[in-house]
Amino acid sequence: MQTTISPAKDRVNNIVLVHGAFADGSGWQRVYTILKARGYRVSVVGNPNTSVEEDVLATQRVLDRQDGPCILVGHSYGGAIITTAGNSAKVAGLVYVAAFAPDKGETLGALLASYPHDPLSGIGEPVDGFVWYDLEKFHAGFAGDLSREESEFMSDSQVPVAASAFGHVFGEPAWRSKPTWYIAASQDHSIPPALERFFGKRTGGTFSEIDGSHLIFISHPEEVATVIEAAAVNALIPARN
Repeated sequence: MQTTISPAKDRVNNIVLVHGAFADGSGWQRVYTILKARGYRVSVVGNPNTSVEEDVLATQRVLDRQDGPCILVGHSYGGAIITTAGNSAKVAGLVYVAAFAPDKGETLGALLASYPHDPLSGIGEPVDGFVWYDLEKFHAGFAGDLSREESEFMSDSQVPVAASAFGHVFGEPAWRSKPTWYIAASQDHSIPPALERFFGKRTGGTFSEIDGSHLIFISHPEEVATVIEAAAVNALIPARN
């Protein structure tokens, strides 16, 4: 007999997950399964990675379908998306997973350029307006703690990101007005861990770090899901006071 878990009244019951560049929504499956088992209503955005504006609109369409407040979660470039989309009244809190958290007036390209280049990073040069991740560097630079077989499938099914995303100038960030949780990846070779720690400190929310690759939400789904649940349980507390 299947057990139905009743949503808790004192937590946010809707979770919206946003993937990053060079990936698609299927990477969230392990986190999705854990959160569903804990009684959450979980939605995964299929953002096209065609521009910041279009990716924000794709996220907004999913937010509009929520039946109440939600926790908005972004990985990598998905963090840039939730930084804008998170200004929606539907969003009660934000969770950044090895993600960009730009401030007003910043660009992702300039943020990356402000730290030494990691030789393992496979973020390539634009081709016809899109950026791909180097197939030869994908495992070491992007998915170092996944199996080579899983990494190979992800590299061959990657979704390129619009080069324009790196030059997009961001407006007022949602993390300035919404409760925020940030998870850094200490073995990240795509976004510098030092930059992630900077984001985590600057957003002023709850910070944690996982010893894993850029894809910590796949390699450490229980730990990531636990932080997301902490956000769901605590995001509405200020509103109750």
